[in-house]
Amino acid sequence: MALQVGIVGLPNVGKSTLFNALTAAKAEAANYPFCTIDPNVGVVTVPDERLRKISELIKPKSLVPTTMEFVDIAGIVAGASKGEGLGNQFLGNIRQTDAIVHVVRCFDDPNIIHVSGSVDPARDIDVINTELMLADLESVDKRVKKVEKTARSGDKQAQLEYGLYKKIYDALSAGKPARSVEMTDAEAPLLKDLHLLTSKPVLYACNVNEEDMAKGGNAWVDQVKKIAEGENNRVVVICSALEAEIALLPKEEQAEFLASIGAEEPGLNRLIFEAYKLLDLYTYFTAGEKEVRAWTIRRGMKAPQAAGVIHTDFEKGFIRAETYASADLFELKTESAVKEAGKYRLEGKEYVVRDGDILFFRFNV
Repeated sequence: MALQVGIVGLPNVGKSTLFNALTAAKAEAANYPFCTIDPNVGVVTVPDERLRKISELIKPKSLVPTTMEFVDIAGIVAGASKGEGLGNQFLGNIRQTDAIVHVVRCFDDPNIIHVSGSVDPARDIDVINTELMLADLESVDKRVKKVEKTARSGDKQAQLEYGLYKKIYDALSAGKPARSVEMTDAEAPLLKDLHLLTSKPVLYACNVNEEDMAKGGNAWVDQVKKIAEGENNRVVVICSALEAEIALLPKEEQAEFLASIGAEEPGLNRLIFEAYKLLDLYTYFTAGEKEVRAWTIRRGMKAPQAAGVIHTDFEKGFIRAETYASADLFELKTESAVKEAGKYRLEGKEYVVRDGDILFFRFNV
């Protein structure tokens, strides 16, 4: 399941430094090397301690973690929706992503010029959000005009589309993002087809200096948290410069460095994990002597669809799933002990896969 998260923000907020830190960080699990698809797209592993724990008990020949793609989208400026600063190209890049990490400058540094002359997270967030909404407003306006005449003729599908487009248009006109619009089950697929910028979930990454990172934030971070709470979005506090420094250290030196600053893990791990949760994702595992592997699914997926993430034939010919919780393996230490405890189960097509399940699929094609 290829999932992309776009990193956006104004110029000089630390966005590219954060992306460079992500792309410099190597995967903990052995055999999934970091790779760059394009100059501004990087694949990173999702940190998951359960993968390591399973491998210690199963002892496979290889480990394969699950991954996400991060896209570094060039700085957006006021007027981007009208083409300022190559805005159309950058906004087009965002449309292809599944979620947005919005980097907000929450540090002061006279050596790094702010495009607006001063640090003001609320103003900066408003600039980005306004440009995204204006771009969406233009897109939806075209859709409204395109389908309006057919809807008035009585065409049921056109009426459904017109009703949704009009609701979104009115919300955007009132300064509200598309994700704030309540939709019926029939309307939800139509929204997805629109690829609207403001329909995507947002994680605010407050970029602070090292001193404020040690304190857990500052007054600017508090501003962002208040905004995010009002939008029902999430916040992570990070120091891009520090993360870039940590990412370049050899693995054996990273732990020592983190301990020296009172941290248990790189802030990048928190960022990746928060982005994972933002997309409402779960991880399940397949485990055997050959390989222990993590797989990404959307929360609520049933067993056949989860099997289809491995291969479409698994979903088409699904018979049943054999499963147990990774937590039970950690407690009981062996698969045979899990079976003896009655915690190894056979599940059918209606089984909803749980986060942390270890699964083995039976199928026939």
